[in-house]
Amino acid sequence: MAFSYGGFVNSGVGKFLASNLGLPRPTRLRRHTPGESLVPGAVFVDGFGEAPLAAQVRGVLEGAGVQLATVPSTSVVAAVLDLSKVRSPADLDIVRTSLGPALKTLAPTGRVVILGRPVAGAVDVAQAAGRRALEGIVRSIGKELRGGGTANLVLVAEGADDALEGTLRFLLSGRSAYVSGQVFHLAEPVAPVQAPADWDAPLAGKVAVVTGAARGIGAAIASTLARDGATVVCVDVPSASGPLAEVANSLGGSALALDVTSADAGTRIVEHTQSRHGGFDIVVHNAGITRDKLLANIDADRWASVLEVNLGSILVMNQVLVPAIAEGGHIVNVASIAGIAGNRGQTNYAASKAGVIGMTAALAQDPTVRAKGVTVNAVAPGFIETEMTAKVPLATREVGRLMNSLSQGGLPVDVAETIGYFAWDANRAVTGTTVRVCGQMLLGA
Repeated sequence: MAFSYGGFVNSGVGKFLASNLGLPRPTRLRRHTPGESLVPGAVFVDGFGEAPLAAQVRGVLEGAGVQLATVPSTSVVAAVLDLSKVRSPADLDIVRTSLGPALKTLAPTGRVVILGRPVAGAVDVAQAAGRRALEGIVRSIGKELRGGGTANLVLVAEGADDALEGTLRFLLSGRSAYVSGQVFHLAEPVAPVQAPADWDAPLAGKVAVVTGAARGIGAAIASTLARDGATVVCVDVPSASGPLAEVANSLGGSALALDVTSADAGTRIVEHTQSRHGGFDIVVHNAGITRDKLLANIDADRWASVLEVNLGSILVMNQVLVPAIAEGGHIVNVASIAGIAGNRGQTNYAASKAGVIGMTAALAQDPTVRAKGVTVNAVAPGFIETEMTAKVPLATREVGRLMNSLSQGGLPVDVAETIGYFAWDANRAVTGTTVRVCGQMLLGA
């Protein structure tokens, strides 16, 4: 059996050594199970001044049957702090006096969510400084938490308060197990925000297209979207048609074997979805390849093939997919931490994934896209446990697993859950955003 650091330090001898040597011990993360409660215990909610968002949070939690803890004197599973009324850095002392004590009672796999306003809306320099300080606070808290806890920041623009519920539910639930130290931006919704009839089936009635769906992260994306109610069109290369059909059949969806770099790929996807399912509401651009080589030694084919598959194919397909996607639909692109922090021997891959992030931000602001009420977002996975990472040399693999605040690699479902979040109609106030699914990896911004 292959060596696993996480398994060793949680064994009898490993626990003893880890405790005495101060080694990190990964905690089994709390992940989503359909039918479970939003959170497994009480939530502490507080805020500065009028704290209008805190009042809204309490309403959501009460509606979900969650117990509220007004004083952090007993164990809580989450803490939410509304700092939307911060006027200057001096007001931030409430983080110490209110959230500090709550952290002492935070249960394992706990959640910390801080709510604020965007710096762009500040009335003066002091308020801008106070608002920007929230990012440093949240990222530091994420690195202080133990036991699989996470901390995230939600910046809610004026007028977007009513769109908070979807993001709050995601961050408090097990769906966000491997998301920490991230900033979520809620702006004016591009289309009416619609809460699902059932939060366990937020994609009911939707049709989703997932490229690269035959295995790994792509198969997990397809499975998660189907679990949440969507009919999934699974797309992958013809050479993977066998496993592709298995995935699609197991989910009650349909399979479409094609090369995403072919000139007619977008047209074929549109024709397939319209003839089989009456159209589509969600597109997940997940297909991608690596052809690693140091830049000094890379050849033209390695360079071009990665850029073409990972980035060029999306640009070409979107020329057909964007006009055809349903009103109020969702496009989600899969980037990578490599596109943010870079990676040795992956200049071509990092370029393609950084390009995906840039494309995401630009497409989200395209007038045609916004006129259709379509959101465009991206996920940037860090170290995710897949067949590919299992083949990485032992030392490199273990370092990759440990180089984050949760001291472990993520699972394909963690990427899939965040993609599912971006595809909810309840989150139409979130667009142009890239969220890292990396356990707050210690590399990159």
